[in-house]
Amino acid sequence: MAAVFLVTLYEYSPLFYISVVSLCFIVTAAVVLGWFGFDVPVILRSSDETESILPTPEKQMVQVTNPFALEMGSGMASVTDGASVRPCCLEPCVLNCFWGCEVNALKGALQAHQHGRSLSTPQHFQEALDQCYHHCQSFHVNSEDSEEHHTQIPHQGITDFGPLPRELYPLVAVLTLAEPEARDSYNIVASVTVLHVPDDKYSLSARILFQYLLTSQGNMFELKPLFMSADSRETPGTLEIEHGTTPSEPTEEEARRVEQSPGLENEEDEDWSEATGRDCVVCQNAAVNRVLLPCRHACVCDSCMSHFQHCPICRAFVLESFALTRGAAADQ
Repeated sequence: MAAVFLVTLYEYSPLFYISVVSLCFIVTAAVVLGWFGFDVPVILRSSDETESILPTPEKQMVQVTNPFALEMGSGMASVTDGASVRPCCLEPCVLNCFWGCEVNALKGALQAHQHGRSLSTPQHFQEALDQCYHHCQSFHVNSEDSEEHHTQIPHQGITDFGPLPRELYPLVAVLTLAEPEARDSYNIVASVTVLHVPDDKYSLSARILFQYLLTSQGNMFELKPLFMSADSRETPGTLEIEHGTTPSEPTEEEARRVEQSPGLENEEDEDWSEATGRDCVVCQNAAVNRVLLPCRHACVCDSCMSHFQHCPICRAFVLESFALTRGAAADQ
C-alpha cells in the first residue's frame, strides 16, 4: 500500500520532490550540528568556544639564584669623564668594562656562547670579542660589596661613538664569577649589561639599555620587568621560574633584590593571599596566582586562566603559564 502511494505521489504530485529535498536537508543539518553525536567541525565553532577547549600548557618551573646585580652609579657620566657603576654580587666577581664595543662583535660573542663556547670567565669574553673595542678596564668585586667603581677611557681624544645608527656600544659591563668553585654552584655564570653614556653626538642621559644573563647550559636570557597588580600593597611571594627563564623585577623598589635573585622572599609573616588581595582582573574575586608567558603579566587566577588564550592586559597570545607561589628562594 505504501509503495502504491509513493508511486501515485511520484506520478501526480510535486510533493514527492519537496519531501525528498526536505528529508535530505534535515539529515544534513543533523550531521553538521552534531545531533547524532558527531563532533562539530572546527570551522563552525565560535572563537570563544575554541579558546575554552584548547588549554594553555603549563611549564615546570625551577628556582635559580642570580648572583649578579649592576646599576648606574651616582654622579654625571660622559664619554670624556667616564661613568660609575655599582655592582652587587653574592660571590667574588670580576667586572670588565668594555668601552666602544662593536655591536656585531658582542652579538657574535653571545651567539658563540649559545652554540657551545662558554663565556664564563673574563678571558673568554676578551677572546670572543677579539679586541673589537677601544678600551677594557677590570675591577675585582668582593662578595656583597656595593661600592661604586668609576671607569673611564684613557685620554685618546674620543668624544663620541659616531652618528645613529651606531656600530659601537658606548659601554658594556660584564660580570663573571671570580672563583672556579662558584661557577659550578650557580646556574647563571655571567651578566652582560649594555649601557648608554652620553657623548657629543647623542646627549641622552646615561642609562642601562638592556641586560643579559648567561647560563652554564649555553642559554641567554634578557632581564625584563614582571608586571604585578598596582593595588598590591605587599611584596609578592616567591616566583618559581622556569630553569633558564629570565628573572624579572616586579617593581622599581625591588629592582636590586630581583636582579640578585629571581625568587622574591616576602619578609613579612602575613599570609601571601592576603598580601596580594583580590587582584584578578577578570573575576575581581580571587588572588592573582598565574604568570602568563611570553608577556610575563601576572593578572589572573587559576579559575580564569582556563578561559583565555590572550592576555587580558596586553592581548598577547598566551603560549604558556606558570604558577605564582609562595616560598623561599632556592639556589640552583
